[in-house]
Amino acid sequence: MGVQPWDKEGNTLRSLKLNRPLDFAVVTDHAELFGETAICNSPDMEGYSAWQCKLYRKYPRAAFFMFNFKAGSRSGRLGFCGEDGSLCRDAGSGPWQAMQNAAEDAYDRSEHCEFTSFVGYEWTGLGAGDMANLHRNVIFRNASVPDQPLSFVDYPSAETLWSGLDKECLERQDGCDALIIPHNSNLSAGKMFSVADLDGNPVETGTRSKRQQYEPIVEVMQHKGSSECFFSTGQTEDELCAFEQLPYSRFAGKFFSLLQKSPKPTDGFLRDVLNNGLILEQDTGINPFQFGFIASTDTHIGAAGGVAEDNYLGHGGAGAPASETTMRGLPDDIEYNPGGLAVVWAEENSRDAIFSAMRRKETYGTSGPRMVVRFFAAKELDKDLCSSSNYVAEAYENGVPMGGVLPPLSDGSAPAFLVSAAMDSGTPASQGTPLQQIQIIKGWIDQKGNKRQKVHTVAGNPDNGASVDLKSCRREGDGYKQLCEVWKDPEFDASQRAYYYARVVENPSCRWSQYICAANRVDCSSSASIPAGLEACCADTHRPVIQERAWTSPIWYSPEGDN
Repeated sequence: MGVQPWDKEGNTLRSLKLNRPLDFAVVTDHAELFGETAICNSPDMEGYSAWQCKLYRKYPRAAFFMFNFKAGSRSGRLGFCGEDGSLCRDAGSGPWQAMQNAAEDAYDRSEHCEFTSFVGYEWTGLGAGDMANLHRNVIFRNASVPDQPLSFVDYPSAETLWSGLDKECLERQDGCDALIIPHNSNLSAGKMFSVADLDGNPVETGTRSKRQQYEPIVEVMQHKGSSECFFSTGQTEDELCAFEQLPYSRFAGKFFSLLQKSPKPTDGFLRDVLNNGLILEQDTGINPFQFGFIASTDTHIGAAGGVAEDNYLGHGGAGAPASETTMRGLPDDIEYNPGGLAVVWAEENSRDAIFSAMRRKETYGTSGPRMVVRFFAAKELDKDLCSSSNYVAEAYENGVPMGGVLPPLSDGSAPAFLVSAAMDSGTPASQGTPLQQIQIIKGWIDQKGNKRQKVHTVAGNPDNGASVDLKSCRREGDGYKQLCEVWKDPEFDASQRAYYYARVVENPSCRWSQYICAANRVDCSSSASIPAGLEACCADTHRPVIQERAWTSPIWYSPEGDN
């Protein structure tokens, strides 16, 4: 497919083709500006000649900031939308219908089930005063959708979005159903999962139940960093938490120095949020943060699935805008990454099956590779289950899969966890990277009410000596094609609430930026060897090596069982 930038004749100057097709995808454009951009691109529409539209057509980067700030400021729409905003709201019907039509055209309804497309959009919420990222992707089960997308302009809180979907979708009783995926919470300054309303008052129990209903899964990884866990030298033992961690805690921190605050553990990182959920369950009987995990790209150039480190074209949006300049240097800002992939365990490749899998949280995310990962828990599992040819069926029969809740245990036993992973086999042109290790991360609330976390390496070898040659990006050292283990928590306490999820880690490999730096023979000891546009190759913040990974949805344990 052709991707931006375009020449003066409208031809794309770059192209991208995936080595392997996707099974499913959804385009989630920003609903707040559907109508505004439609008007500014349509000479026959009222408002086309407004000064804001002239700015949009002549200086799109400046308009990007102005339009988005207005849409996220809770102060209504741009002036050319009319006093009640109806001009832009009505104009948004065209793009919304076009998105529905495109999803329908792409959906393979034949018996082959080769590709599933969903209808969806992005609700682009921002925190009041600090521009904290509250973005959420709204995904619909089928072609029955609201007449208009419910945007942040008209539904300026998560709570009003949920109640709006009740009215505009579920209560129609025509098959409309939706779920919401909180989007890169690492930039939310801790506000994505607030249990208070806009005035700071605690939300009611019923509102927490609504979150359970509408937000079963969250993004653990995407273009703008990882939201798994926080890392700081000397403060965090788990060094793998440093993976794709951004240096700022809110979206606006990238652009405005007054809002450029360093991240901290409570800024929306999911391990801390999961622990908060255990505390809320203990206090109220409801865990509103019993989330499953996926990953996504957040691409803004229409390149779904473009996650290959060795062929990254940038994702646009808040990163480096696609232009002829980016074609000569790094195609994106150095702190961003290609994003990840969402994986679901569904009975078939169809909207209903995939949607149901997301709702029951039988999902996992990867940072790009296509590892095959399983995670189960049960009261008892055969310690030799990994050697069985039918281990998956036996695990389903005896336990719960990722996203599930273990029944209470009161006989002094500890649950058994089965985790297995197969490396991404790659393609003939680009072979996959061997696995290094599997870890199970446990979070719990101790007897004193403190939030606790611990990482257990259960398979593989974190000290296997694998490395990568930074000049050629050739991977070196041994690893594993497959790993599997049945593990029991040696510190299990049946009276303590806990969650467990698996993290599968590959051997080291080159990051996208290093592939480009190495291909251009950048030598940071010689300034003459650094081509224009590649100065970031030698920045202190450049991370040349990464360890790609997968994160399963958690499995929970509660002394009272499933709530």
